[in-house]
Amino acid sequence: MREFICPKCGQQLAFENSVCLSCGSPLGFSVTERALVIIGESAGHGEPGHPQGVVDADEFQLCANLHVARCNWLVRVRPGEDGSCALCESCRLTRTRPNDEDTEGLAGFADAEAAKRRLILQLVELGLPIIGRDTDPGSGLAFDLLSSANNHVITGHADGLITLDLAEAHDPHREQLRIEMDEPYRTLLGHFRHEIGHYYFPILVPDDPALDRFRILFGDPHSDYQTALDRHYSDGAPPGWESDYVSSYATMHPAEDWAETFAHYLHIRDTLDTAAAFAFAPAGATMDRPQIGRAGFDRIIDLWIPLSWSLNMLNRSMGHPDLYPFVLAGPVLEKMRLVHELCGVAASHTLRRLEST
Repeated sequence: MREFICPKCGQQLAFENSVCLSCGSPLGFSVTERALVIIGESAGHGEPGHPQGVVDADEFQLCANLHVARCNWLVRVRPGEDGSCALCESCRLTRTRPNDEDTEGLAGFADAEAAKRRLILQLVELGLPIIGRDTDPGSGLAFDLLSSANNHVITGHADGLITLDLAEAHDPHREQLRIEMDEPYRTLLGHFRHEIGHYYFPILVPDDPALDRFRILFGDPHSDYQTALDRHYSDGAPPGWESDYVSSYATMHPAEDWAETFAHYLHIRDTLDTAAAFAFAPAGATMDRPQIGRAGFDRIIDLWIPLSWSLNMLNRSMGHPDLYPFVLAGPVLEKMRLVHELCGVAASHTLRRLEST
């Protein structure tokens, strides 16, 4: 995540800001500009339009989920339209949310949407296609963010639909599950990054050449899932799994191995991007500097290993667990390399489509 500043006064801002706490300017996040911009400030005397970093309040407004989900993303409103219900690119992908009377569910919903906005921006930065159900009703991307206070909810993915149990936004509940499942890491953003890996599998591995490479590294993605699930929860991860998998959950089935590897690829790219923005990593580590092919992936890992080690040591100095408590063995890196290369191919296709429109 890059660093943001107020276009008017230069105040340092967080991705979530909707107001500059220094000069009071109303702000909105522009996906197009990848920046926080000021809403509605008038142009200078004699100047046509608006200065850079400012958008017209008659044309742009904040997402209708500003209050219910703390969403600070901009929405373009056409002249004469009622924009009171207009949702941004991220919020439009949410199909179901708690009702307005479910105060506990709405609190979790706001946290989940905040994590989802980080996910969606990263996918945009990587150039990955995001096709919603308005375009592809059968398998387009959508999210059901559901409260399990009264009904059982299973976090997962099916045919483009990602379901999240909003109880995961409650720290004690999430920590209890993390301990019970012997996980070193469990977050809302981590859930989204894992489930979006399932969504992208048929997009990134659409044909025999890619599928052949997948089978060599991950195994057969079409092997019986229920049998693998039963075996995993009965027997656990096999001894020595650390030499071939990024997590114990990845050992369950090739599909889960892919999703876990995909999630860790997103973890690494975003953390490197943030580190570069604050001069903890070279400028070339940012996501607007494409790391192409095998050499590009090698560069990412060469930057990541010393950074993650130093971040872990900083956390220990504060009495916290390691920030990145994972070991990336050789076979894991080869799996991640495939994720990287397939994401690059998809990004190239996305760019060509944009250039042709």
